[in-house]
Amino acid sequence: MELSDFKSFLGQPIYEDKNALIYHGDSLELMNFIPQESLPLTVTSPPYNIGKEYEFVLELDDYIEWIAKWINQVYHCTSSQGSFWLNLGYLSIPKKAKAIPISYLIWDKVPFYLIQEIVWNYSAGVAGKLFFSPRNEKFLWYVKDHKNYVFNLDDVRDPNVKYPNQKKNGKLKCNIKGKNPTDVWQIPKVTSGKNRSSKERTPHPAQFPVQLVSRIILASSQVNDIVFDPFFGSGSTAEAAIKNGRKVIGFEINENYINIAIERIKKICYNESGTIKQGNLFDIITNNS
Repeated sequence: MELSDFKSFLGQPIYEDKNALIYHGDSLELMNFIPQESLPLTVTSPPYNIGKEYEFVLELDDYIEWIAKWINQVYHCTSSQGSFWLNLGYLSIPKKAKAIPISYLIWDKVPFYLIQEIVWNYSAGVAGKLFFSPRNEKFLWYVKDHKNYVFNLDDVRDPNVKYPNQKKNGKLKCNIKGKNPTDVWQIPKVTSGKNRSSKERTPHPAQFPVQLVSRIILASSQVNDIVFDPFFGSGSTAEAAIKNGRKVIGFEINENYINIAIERIKKICYNESGTIKQGNLFDIITNNS
């Protein structure tokens, strides 16, 4: 399906251009109108139920039920070779856990097949006194069909190989395109503060780094594919998708965040031919750090 085709199901977006459709509304309601198996990739980070400004805090059982509902809707929308990347953090359970990974609480609620847990390791964060300072979140990589799914490893290889010319039996030991980036990704957070604020920082309090989403999008989709984010926030998924030659559909309930996302999309640089100014993944990382 083409990006414009989705308007016949979802109606008029709050913003659109040739690469993006953004809708203002509740994800659970809007996803009901997306056709079955129409989206090749969903990348998102839902509220963690920890009291952020954009959340309505629920009882734990209600929160888990809510997660299960919208994930099942994502499953319905995902194409047969499609992927679902879910970013989750931690929450507290009174008298049980200070910080339990939310992924532990939903393992049996997800209809997708889990390929892998990716650990996102970052350098900045809360400083602990009675516990180790937390420096990671999880990404869960799910697919619809575990025998047939998109994975473009060569597109996300790390060129920073320690011994690029090392040989065995006369042949190079490593791939000339670089090494597998492994399941631990050391990518900086989007930081705030007077002297350490990231270049891409927006007023959103829980912003994805573009380089993080770029790796996911390059690995799990093809050029011109549509990337879906049902919790669109400040639009990092859109920026990463468009800069890497994809389209994007986003749902967001907070209109202030939508306005931030729209401004980010409008600032994406195009060549005179109307195409995106392309760079490789590690250019993106350098330019946004």
